[in-house]
Amino acid sequence: MLFNSLQFLIFLPIVYVLYWFVFKKNLKYQNILVIIASYVFYGWWDWRFLFLILFSTILDFYLGQKIYKDRDNTKRARYWLWLSVFFNIGLLGFFKYYNFFVDSFIEMFLAMGYEMKSTWTLRIILPVGISFYTFQTMSYSFDIYYKKLKPTKDFAAFAAFVAFFPQLVAGPIERASNLLSQITTKRYFKYNQATDGLKLILWGFFKKLVIADSLAPIVDDIFANYGTYPASTLILGVCLFSFQLYGDFSGYSDIAIGTSKLFGIELLSNFRFPYFSRNIAEFWKRWHISLSNWFKYYLYIPLGGSKGSRLKSMRNVVIIFLVSGLWHGANWTFVFWGAVHSLMYIPVFLLNSNRKYLNTSIAENSLFPSLKEIVQVLITFLLVTFSYIFFRSLTITEAFNYISQITTDFRYEAYSHPMGYRMVDYYILIAIFIIYEYIIRKDERRPFNFKNPVVRFLIYALIIMSTLLFYDDGVNRSFIYFQF
Repeated sequence: MLFNSLQFLIFLPIVYVLYWFVFKKNLKYQNILVIIASYVFYGWWDWRFLFLILFSTILDFYLGQKIYKDRDNTKRARYWLWLSVFFNIGLLGFFKYYNFFVDSFIEMFLAMGYEMKSTWTLRIILPVGISFYTFQTMSYSFDIYYKKLKPTKDFAAFAAFVAFFPQLVAGPIERASNLLSQITTKRYFKYNQATDGLKLILWGFFKKLVIADSLAPIVDDIFANYGTYPASTLILGVCLFSFQLYGDFSGYSDIAIGTSKLFGIELLSNFRFPYFSRNIAEFWKRWHISLSNWFKYYLYIPLGGSKGSRLKSMRNVVIIFLVSGLWHGANWTFVFWGAVHSLMYIPVFLLNSNRKYLNTSIAENSLFPSLKEIVQVLITFLLVTFSYIFFRSLTITEAFNYISQITTDFRYEAYSHPMGYRMVDYYILIAIFIIYEYIIRKDERRPFNFKNPVVRFLIYALIIMSTLLFYDDGVNRSFIYFQF
């Protein structure tokens, strides 16, 4: 079920009423309702994939108990942990990467002069959100193993944690210490929390419907026909994709966080205005934060983090980015995209600038950014945008051809919208979006935190008007990160 669908607009109020008015006094019944609602929400795509979530839930609930029981026997506890990792990565590997590795294997032999038939490939449908919920259940096992968490004995609470529908299919990837602890605790309706949630949902829909979906046809046209366009258009295409991707994914996260607030649950922030980052390290502290933290706690630190030699630390950085790239999709373009980011990150790491902007934002104590900050932000944005050529292209060859076209065809041509709309309207839209995000840059969870009611009313009116102006029925409304 899509957030931006009629079904969800009917589904959410029904669940909300049952949650607060029918089962308000019984936590266990509330959690059971969350499970049922989450399974309906997920099963709307394909009910058969519910068995995968159920299997993952039962497995990690049981293994969590075993890890904790053998917590003083390191060897035995590690055995149960690896069993959890093996089954979860096995599920993810089979459904997401089986055909990718088979095809890569065949192509490798073909390059060496040996032709092999592709009879090993299977017709596998990728379950929506499998990369997210398998990582979430694994984090539970890891936290118990590292003695940061005690396993719950309440299966209903654990099942609700795994399948919690607002963040089930595209995150944020929650750790049990944050989400499970709230699910096992009685929740109370708070008016301010609910209104903050509705505002975040509205902001998320604006990002998705107005920013991401209105730019999608332009980006699709430019990338599909890159060989016929000059450099000016190709640069425009990848820049607009930057905003499409950000609007799409951060919009989903805002809707998920806002919806969770309606049910008295606070999810962790997943985006903190990443395009105002002053170097690539800060970008990764602000972009897809839940995934970055997952790799930090469960891969980077266990590998040794930055405690060893510089060479080993650099190795760990490269591993993290390559695995992160592969997590995004079963395509070498994503691996290459991860490699590009590792190359951009290493100089910052070597200069000890990766921790420079931990707790500050651009123009921290002033109204306007300094010239230095503006240059830093522009350079970081351009580097990130360049990497998106590999992220968006279907093959590495296409990505390099796209770059080659930029560097060889220096003509300037005014781009025309594929559906005949005025492009200037989209440029104004992006400019207003950037300015507004700059204004609210210090609090990503309160996009309309203005005391003046007239200002708030005008902003709400502009959002509604822009939605009516830019909404297009012909655009595919699915979220980009559903494919991951």
